[in-house]
Amino acid sequence: MDSVRYQPQRTISSSSWAGWRISASSRQVDPVNHLIGTAARFLTMKGHVDRKVFWNFGVLSAAGGLVGALLHSRTNGAALSIVFGLLLLFAGLSGVLGYAQRMRFGRKSAWLAGGLSGLFGGLVGNQGGIRSAALLGFNVSREAFVATATAIGLIVDGARMPIYFATQPQAITSPWRLLVIASTGVLLGTFWGVRLLRLIPERIFRRAVSALIALLGAATLIQTLAK
Repeated sequence: MDSVRYQPQRTISSSSWAGWRISASSRQVDPVNHLIGTAARFLTMKGHVDRKVFWNFGVLSAAGGLVGALLHSRTNGAALSIVFGLLLLFAGLSGVLGYAQRMRFGRKSAWLAGGLSGLFGGLVGNQGGIRSAALLGFNVSREAFVATATAIGLIVDGARMPIYFATQPQAITSPWRLLVIASTGVLLGTFWGVRLLRLIPERIFRRAVSALIALLGAATLIQTLAK
C-alpha cells in the first residue's frame, strides 16, 4: 500500500516541477518575444506613425517608462496597482461611453500625459495599457494609433534589452527551443493582427480598445485585492 500511495505523490511532484520550469522559461523569453513582435509590427506599419504624437507624447512616455521601471522595486506595488487599475477602468469606461472622444491633448498636455503615463506604467510594470489609454486622447486613425504605440514600445524594448542580456544572458538564451516556438507564434500573430486591424471600422476601433483597457483595469483590481 505504501508504494501505491507514493507513486501518485511523485507524479504530482514531477508534474508541478515541470510546470514550474516551463513557466519560468516562458518568463525568461518574454522580453525577447516582446521585442521581436514589436519590431515586426513596426516594420509592417512604420508608414502610419504619427510623427507629431510620437515626438510630443511618445519620447517622454518611453523615458518615463524607463525611469519608472528603475524605481519599480522601491515602491509599494499593491497600492500602485490599485490606483493603476482604477485609472485604467476610468479611462476605459470613458472611452466606451464616448466621453474620451471629447478630450484632446495639446502640445504641453501631450508632454505631461506622455511622461506621467510612462512613469506610472513603469512603476507598476505594465506600460502598454496606460500608454494606450493616454493615446485615446489624440485624434489619430486606428493605423496611426497602433503604429505610434508600437514605435514608442520599440524604444522601451530597445533600451531595456541590453540590460537583460548584460545581467542574465544565459537565462534568456538557454531555453532556445521555447524561444524559437514562441517567436514563430509571435510573428504569425503579428501578421494576422495587422490584417485584422484593417477590417475593423474606425468608429468601432476606439470603443473596442477602450473596452479592453477597462477589462485590464478590472482584472488588475481583482488580482491585487485577491492577494
